[in-house]
Amino acid sequence: MKSPSDLKLLKVIYEEYYDEFTCFDKDNPNRQAKILIPIDCKRIGKKLGVDSDIVFGRLYYHMEKEYGYKDERRNRVVFFANSAGDEIHCINFPYMASVLGKLQHEDEKFKISTWLSIIALIVSIVALCLSA
Repeated sequence: MKSPSDLKLLKVIYEEYYDEFTCFDKDNPNRQAKILIPIDCKRIGKKLGVDSDIVFGRLYYHMEKEYGYKDERRNRVVFFANSAGDEIHCINFPYMASVLGKLQHEDEKFKISTWLSIIALIVSIVALCLSA
């Protein structure tokens, strides 16, 4: 079983939790904060066809280390928190959406470059065949 890419993992989380993020009502909150969304790693793992510990590990041990940072006041800005108050497995949804956008843009650039290379190779082969 192939491990899902960061892009695929974040895309599934975005699709599964976007509505929950947008329906937050500060007058009648259904969670502690708007930006931190508790996610169900089992639900995400099932969608991706992998064990929930793979999802948790990828988010907590890899992505949090890669994308979490300290701001100018030295406050920690989390990408994924194992716990936030009473809630567990919380993702910083707006930040995750930004990272997802960046990964999608990089993926699109890679695909365009690959297709242009394939087209250039085909043109070169056709030109070689015509000149021979």
